[in-house]
Amino acid sequence: MTRYCLVLGLALQIIASSNALAEGYGLGRLVEAAEIAAWDTDVRPDGLGLPAGQGSVQYGERVYNNKCQSCHGEGGKGGSFDVLVGRLPDDEFPFAREPATVKTIGNYWPYASTVFDYINRAMPLNAPGSLSASEVYALVAYLLYQNDIVPESAVLSADNLPKIMMPSSHRFVPDDRRGGAHVR
Repeated sequence: MTRYCLVLGLALQIIASSNALAEGYGLGRLVEAAEIAAWDTDVRPDGLGLPAGQGSVQYGERVYNNKCQSCHGEGGKGGSFDVLVGRLPDDEFPFAREPATVKTIGNYWPYASTVFDYINRAMPLNAPGSLSASEVYALVAYLLYQNDIVPESAVLSADNLPKIMMPSSHRFVPDDRRGGAHVR
């Protein structure tokens, strides 16, 4: 998602700097910096891009019950859409040898900040992007609590969300390729 947004942002900047469409052909208009910023909503694994706001587990439970439970079931444990809650023993990671194993936030997701990113952009299904930053922080707090990752007293924000170590984060390898002939 981050690469897509970077490419989209670059494309919008190129269009904004080009007067050919706006002046040469009489099509479109120059893109304002604020319009480009509005599309630049991705959150990186290190937390860069997280907005201001905060949310507690208790508030997250209320938001979840009102906006998420109909699809993901009670407590995120299963509904007509993805199961969000479930852990495996720390030494198990069966996804390569048993592809049918259900992937949840608690047993597969590598970064807490990208849980925020996904919910912020894609949820709820009937109105993606409609949640406030505080609602999203609260939902992430609630879902991480349901997955035994944070305590019930947790209040998440841009300051502490990127510091949360997800149970499976050590199983993911950062893509450090630079391109060119030496790409592995």
